[in-house]
Amino acid sequence: MFKVTCKTKEYHLDKPTRLESLIEPGQGPFFGAKVNNRLRELAYEIDHDAEVRFLDFSHTDSTRIYATSMRYLICMAFHQLYPELQIKFSNSISMGIYGRAVNGVITADMIQRIIAKMRDIIRADLRIDRKKETIAKAKKYYRSQGFMDKVETLKYRKEMVNIYECDGYKNYMYGYMVPSTGYLNEFELLYYSPGFLVRYPRIEEKGQIPEFSDSPSFLRVLNKAEQWAITCESDMIYKMNKKIEDNEQVAFVNMCETKHNNQLCELGEIISRDIDNIRLIAIAGPSSSGKTTFSRRLEIELLTRGIKPKMISIDNYYFPVDKAPIDEFGQPDLEHVEALDLNLFNQNITDLINGEAVSLPYYDFKHHQRAFLPPAAITSHNPIIIEGIHALNDLLTEFIPANNKFKIYISPFSQINIDYNNPINLTDLRLLRRIVRDLQFRNTSPEKTLSMWPSVRRGEYRWIYPFIESANYIYNSELTYELCVLKRYALNALKHIPNDSEHYIQANRLIKFLKYFKEIDQYLVPCNSLLREFIGKSVFEH
Repeated sequence: MFKVTCKTKEYHLDKPTRLESLIEPGQGPFFGAKVNNRLRELAYEIDHDAEVRFLDFSHTDSTRIYATSMRYLICMAFHQLYPELQIKFSNSISMGIYGRAVNGVITADMIQRIIAKMRDIIRADLRIDRKKETIAKAKKYYRSQGFMDKVETLKYRKEMVNIYECDGYKNYMYGYMVPSTGYLNEFELLYYSPGFLVRYPRIEEKGQIPEFSDSPSFLRVLNKAEQWAITCESDMIYKMNKKIEDNEQVAFVNMCETKHNNQLCELGEIISRDIDNIRLIAIAGPSSSGKTTFSRRLEIELLTRGIKPKMISIDNYYFPVDKAPIDEFGQPDLEHVEALDLNLFNQNITDLINGEAVSLPYYDFKHHQRAFLPPAAITSHNPIIIEGIHALNDLLTEFIPANNKFKIYISPFSQINIDYNNPINLTDLRLLRRIVRDLQFRNTSPEKTLSMWPSVRRGEYRWIYPFIESANYIYNSELTYELCVLKRYALNALKHIPNDSEHYIQANRLIKFLKYFKEIDQYLVPCNSLLREFIGKSVFEH
């Protein structure tokens, strides 16, 4: 006999019981559960005393389980209708998952048939069973299906591997799943040439499917990033690991750094061609995109072309905390655009562009108040560089004519997959960067960083992502080799999170993910690399 507590209700059980059978009628929908602070599937059979918390769409883990299961369902539908096609999933577009065929063409009519097949499978409410198989058996199955990407990836697994089976279809999505197909009745599948876009309920939209917003520039960058990964033979983790095994990491690191250099050179050419008009260069991107190093390297690139930019910190224009807008929780919202002195910022930038001498503000830490520098002016070939969360928001620069502004969006757009069906999450890359940086340079523990991350993400969705398509240039700050370097730093940090921490589940997920990568020593990372912003010893630190 053992006791299971779900909120205020207790169950006294005498045999192993599936978690989903403990859900009361009318409750949910739930897609996973926390059992004694461990993430479990609803198919998990509990056989011990435990406290259970069922997870709906208000929990990131539940949303992730739904997305993983949705990829499985799509692959299953393609397997039944078009078994010759191999489906590759890429990263998020319009808060959805982009997919395409790597060995064929997908048409709009095919997508309509896939939708109908998915609906049939959902209505049948077919059970999804997780089974453990030996690596040898799993390889044999995948080889018979022509999934050589999965066969190669299994080289980096231990003796056993999980396989999910549903109505004879087998696959593994490297994540937890719902117990049956009937749980997946909310989705939209759109033809998005040359592939498709699947959209599903999101935590950011309180469990609703987000409104579709096309992102052609975003898609172009993702496609370019994928072509780059294929060119340097690093679109799959196993290919990257093979480079390290073959002692090719020096060339690999420098290829990736050269990609950054080439982007900077391209930016320099674009800006120099229109320097008579460009007076303000605005740089924005989500947390841990590498904005600080990028701004310094762009400054140097422009200096080589006889252009001498003026760096101005947006941080110096924040109002005192007591003047900040109030958020929905009754707290000062320091990420709100109106937490900035917009009038002063616009006036200062406008006056500088017009050739006037301006006394720029700075924060006087000794007296804890705003102070001003001596008046200074700039010339026509001194474009102003600003970087920050609101840099692309026209409210920040509404006094400046559009032709005088050049907007740059920066973010890492990695297109690395575990295998064709399992892309690496772009957000996880930035989170790992931040965990490593915060611990080394901000005396912030991994637990603290993880606790702040949901708030950071909310700010990004509100203040950064809506302005991506307005950018004149999108800079991909991803360095394909970087997870091989970050691994050692991040693992050491994450392993110190105790298993009774509320952030243990997240830490454990990241640890499992990092273990797929072979390591590259940090000494191979150039001193001016954007990666040095996170691991240290950057030439720009001082």
